[in-house]
Amino acid sequence: MRRIAGAVVALLLAALPATARFDAAAPLSEPTSAKKGEGAVRVAAAAARKRATTPDAPARDAAIPLAERIAIQFDLAWTGDYNGLVNGEFNDKTTAAIKTFQRDRRFTETGVLNPQERALLAAAAKAKAAQVGWRMVDDPVTGALIGLPTRQVPNKSQSRGGTRWGSAQGQVQIETFKIREPGTTLAAVYEQQKKVPPTRRLEVNLLRPDFFILSGMQNLKRFYVRAEIKDGEVRGMTVLYDQAMEPIMDPVVVVMSSTFMPFPGVAGIAQIGAAPRRKVEYGTGIVVSAAGHILTDRQVTEGCNVIVVGGYGDADRQAEDTNAGLALLRVHGAPDLVPLSFVADAPKGPDLTLVGIADPQTQGGGSAISTVPAKLKGETLEPAPQPGFSGAAALDPQGRVVGMVGLKTAVTANIGAAGAQPQATLVSAAIVRSFLEGHKLVLAAVPRGGLDAVKASLVRVICVRK
Repeated sequence: MRRIAGAVVALLLAALPATARFDAAAPLSEPTSAKKGEGAVRVAAAAARKRATTPDAPARDAAIPLAERIAIQFDLAWTGDYNGLVNGEFNDKTTAAIKTFQRDRRFTETGVLNPQERALLAAAAKAKAAQVGWRMVDDPVTGALIGLPTRQVPNKSQSRGGTRWGSAQGQVQIETFKIREPGTTLAAVYEQQKKVPPTRRLEVNLLRPDFFILSGMQNLKRFYVRAEIKDGEVRGMTVLYDQAMEPIMDPVVVVMSSTFMPFPGVAGIAQIGAAPRRKVEYGTGIVVSAAGHILTDRQVTEGCNVIVVGGYGDADRQAEDTNAGLALLRVHGAPDLVPLSFVADAPKGPDLTLVGIADPQTQGGGSAISTVPAKLKGETLEPAPQPGFSGAAALDPQGRVVGMVGLKTAVTANIGAAGAQPQATLVSAAIVRSFLEGHKLVLAAVPRGGLDAVKASLVRVICVRK
């Protein structure tokens, strides 16, 4: 828990002016070696040599891309060497963490990673993340994006205001919550969380205009709460774990805190190092009405100045569901569109076939419809298909359309630690049907199935950004 408290202190220091941060970080007294004349000479000489051989920090930082600096901080958090704010700023805390990593592995403590050390750090972080089954997950109840140690919390259930994940014996419990009531304020939720349950003993409490953090003891367990507010709604997460789990969970909680996105799409720590969106992005659309309505992945249409449906021209955005990741488009004057429907029940097994139109860069500029196999693990599809499959159809072995593919861009927490690969999820047929019916689109009573029927109802969606 000292690691978590350190991260909160880092948040506080990051909010202070530079001079205040320097004073707060300064030692309370001079080192003993600097109090004696000869020792002071040695210290001064060593400092001069260090200045002559160490790159100026701003210049050094500028030479490393921001996404890589953030990735390094995340990797150091995974290895247990860094517990500060993940923002890409290589301050004294980051440098100290690098030196700790180097010292523990008997490298020269330079505070700068050479290629060999960087590769070793990435491999160590990736192993730690794999050990806990780290995965970024969309919470369908609150709409938040949360990182989970899935091996520690394999059990999932719905709670009163969010989703709960936990271990079999309750050693680790993670829960999301959403509060939206008339007059809701962050300060009121903060006060309520401090006191409920009454067994909480606070070690850290931090309240800012748009977020708060609490941590300490709850009975004999460690707890950590982070929440944010936007447009009168508070979304947060609570982590509770046995003290015996600290060696595993302390680093995980540091990463969870920095990757937690209560309102995806709003700039935050976890998005700083995210891959920039392409000027032209391709996805797959599923025709759902003869009148020209097309269903696709919301992420494909995000930030578009123009949306084009291949072969049919410009499309209008009709509706979207942020939590489900769905977008409804419409093209006009297209009489030959063949609508597809979705079954009403869930897949009967993990084996699925994804049908989509891969990015033209992956198929020599073409627009062919292709298929790839995938396995459904919870809500995740593995392996993730290639770019362009956002919005693709998912078929079960019986040829029934059981959902749509959502392909999420990798967030910074996965760089190095988890391979910077996109995450594919299945938006279930039930969610799709509810979304479409909510917009007065009545699907066929007997869904058309089979690979040929699906291919006839797929179109390419093209997003053009400034």
